[in-house]
Amino acid sequence: MHKLLYTIPVFLLVGCTVGPDYVPPKVDIPKLSDKEEIEQFTKDKWWSVFGIETLNKLEEQALKNNADLKQAIANIDMAKAAAGIAQSDMLPQIAINGEGTKSYISKNGKSFVPGMTTKRNSTDYLGALGASYEIDFFGKYRRSNEAARAELLATRAAKDAILLSITAQVAKNYFLIRALDAKLSIANRTLLTRKQTYKIYKSRFESGYCTELDLLRIQSEMDSVKTTVISLEESLAKAETSMSVLLGCTPRIMMERKTTPDHAIEKLRIPNKIPKGIPSDILSRRPDLLNAEGMLIAANAKIGEAKAAFFPSISLTGAFGFESLKLGKLFTSGSDMWTFNSGISMPVFTGGRLSSMSASARANYRAALAYYEKTVQTAFKETLDALVKNHKSRDIVISRTRQVNALKRSYDIAKKQKDAGLIGLIDLLDVERNLLSGEMELVTALQDQLDAVVDLCKALGGGWKTLYK
Repeated sequence: MHKLLYTIPVFLLVGCTVGPDYVPPKVDIPKLSDKEEIEQFTKDKWWSVFGIETLNKLEEQALKNNADLKQAIANIDMAKAAAGIAQSDMLPQIAINGEGTKSYISKNGKSFVPGMTTKRNSTDYLGALGASYEIDFFGKYRRSNEAARAELLATRAAKDAILLSITAQVAKNYFLIRALDAKLSIANRTLLTRKQTYKIYKSRFESGYCTELDLLRIQSEMDSVKTTVISLEESLAKAETSMSVLLGCTPRIMMERKTTPDHAIEKLRIPNKIPKGIPSDILSRRPDLLNAEGMLIAANAKIGEAKAAFFPSISLTGAFGFESLKLGKLFTSGSDMWTFNSGISMPVFTGGRLSSMSASARANYRAALAYYEKTVQTAFKETLDALVKNHKSRDIVISRTRQVNALKRSYDIAKKQKDAGLIGLIDLLDVERNLLSGEMELVTALQDQLDAVVDLCKALGGGWKTLYK
């Protein structure tokens, strides 16, 4: 037995790990920019680039209470536990066993021998320390541990991706609320003008100074703006409830809360320096890429785990303790005992089960590799789109601002011409309608410009590395 015990370290030293070792896949990517170019977008709290105190508070509340984030953190705890289980399989299992047995044998059973068996009843007591260990000669448990640790890495990255998505949604929802507030203000101001005009023309119609056609046209324009106001109020209410869900509010608080207004959307700060290229460390900054690679590492390790199942399993078990027919003599001299067993088993015929498991593991790796490649493509697409949107959205805001300024000037001129009788009511209404549309489109352009910065922060990985540890 002692010789066999001495061979255990030898088994452990010469043991191999079957299956392929992980090699990062080669990705055909272009030359990328230095990371210093995007320093302002890599802060832990990336949303602070806007300098909005209300937004900062909303983001902090979402990080504390969002239900999706809580679920993601719970998933990390489960992955940690799974990794712990996988690691425990590589270690000896030790247990203390206690046993007391009382039996009464049958006269007609094989244990009873007439003329020799004097007692039909017997007792036996046993207390022992037992141990069992399966030598991981072919790396089955090492590959399982490797896969579990990779899945833990992927789960942490998945949490980071959820965190980044939630903080981006909060920022976009905040800008949506600011935009809807601005549009509602414009619509209400226009509606007030239309109501005043309608009141004047109704009085004129009743006095016979204008036609019913003019009155109906003004009423139609007034009702059209009123419909816009109602629609904007509905959209604003939905945006508020969406924000409540992102913040993890209870139903009661959801009914009561409302985003505190602070700055008008046209006065919100836009970062001046926008990157021109993609950072060189983009593959290690984005949590979705880390998640995809973690799953790829795990899939690769499971190929080795499936392959190791074809090879023999070598197990060792033993126990040391005390045994006695009388409980009072269990720990006395002469009651000591020990056992040691070693065994080996190897699959011979499994009906194709092991081959199918191996084929499944290889197919799973190919699927994980394709997912990783698609995630890389998506990362570059989102970053390129965000860069283009940032530069173009600024140009659109400039154009829309010029358009609104021209429409305001046109409206002032048209109003004077209408008062002077040089143009008709329809011409004035057309200019006023165009002004309303232009002001609404400018607000949308301002919102798009703010959203573009959010999209860029998200595409560049935001501040996911150190948030919410």
